Amino acid sequence: MDVEAVRSRFAALQVPTAFFDGPGGTQVPDSVIDAIASYLRESNANLGGPFGNSRRSDALVAQARLAASAFLRCEPNEAFFGANMTTLNFALTRTVGRTLAKGDRILCTKLDHDGNVSPWLELAHDLGLDVQFVDIEDDTTLDYDDLERKLDERTKVVAFTLASNAVGTTTDVSRIVELAHGVGALAWADAVHFGPHGPIDVADLGVDVLLCSPYKFFGPHLGLAFVRPELTEQWRTYKVRPADHPYETGTLAHELLAGFVAAVEYVESIGWDDIRAQEHALGERFLAGLPGSLTLYGLPAMDGRVPTFAFTVEGRSPRSVAEALAERDIAVWDGNYYAVEVVERLGLGADGAVRVGFVHYNTAGEVDRLLAALEDL
Repeated sequence: MDVEAVRSRFAALQVPTAFFDGPGGTQVPDSVIDAIASYLRESNANLGGPFGNSRRSDALVAQARLAASAFLRCEPNEAFFGANMTTLNFALTRTVGRTLAKGDRILCTKLDHDGNVSPWLELAHDLGLDVQFVDIEDDTTLDYDDLERKLDERTKVVAFTLASNAVGTTTDVSRIVELAHGVGALAWADAVHFGPHGPIDVADLGVDVLLCSPYKFFGPHLGLAFVRPELTEQWRTYKVRPADHPYETGTLAHELLAGFVAAVEYVESIGWDDIRAQEHALGERFLAGLPGSLTLYGLPAMDGRVPTFAFTVEGRSPRSVAEALAERDIAVWDGNYYAVEVVERLGLGADGAVRVGFVHYNTAGEVDRLLAALEDL
């Protein structure tokens, strides 16, 4: 992949800053910005009208559903949009809650972002459900034996992540889905962090529900979700009566849908093979050059992970490290990044850890800058 040619498509990258903050949201190519602006200039209207702007908006929504279908490998009517993943998940958990009863069990994992944890905790508060957490091994891989032990006929949902937003560990989705379905439970997947790192095929994965966020894969701030159509037919969803779509509760942010379409087109123009090869090389370069004063949390090689790394620096708080890197025009995160369970499981305390995330537009030179800065610290 010609990284410089890719970077030339991002005005946002034509600055001194090395953006390793992708786990919190990636930069967007100019084509996404142009699509958003063009919609507002040329097509801004609500749906269903007989005039030009409204008809163009109708066409855009149809195009966005086709783009979602291509990105998730599902039918266009099986995907839908909302403000963000967490908002969508609160709505969806309330919907499935209408089918649950006191004492039913929900399994979450200690790898998950709170967007696939707190909605279940709140539902349990309302309905008297039993929420339990599947543990992780010391290397941050999921403890599948613990998952099997906690599964029983009371288990109605297994909520899990495709990739940890804190330590980068990926999960064996097929194994989780098989175990969940073996006791009649739904497989409820958070693909937010995996989104920019690899292709998603909901049919191949076998999940019942999957949620992700376009702003993590080079698009605007949106939520995107898939629900297996058989479930949609069974559930009574929360919606206004005239609405055609069972999950979308009001007027969509049409300009952001235009940006979403452009983001999917951008990813397709690069290709997942090149994206994954570039990220793998960057991850290996980072892991090979880690200073000895740094403690890495998670897998020490690129197998079984995406290029997201959590670490601490001896004698320095995570915030002070992030601030020192920011002074060198290196953008990273510190804290718990809403991954409450994994940070607690690793014993990292209130300060959490420093988090660095690579995506395909990062360069080997930027990784070397980061390693040199960490060595100085």
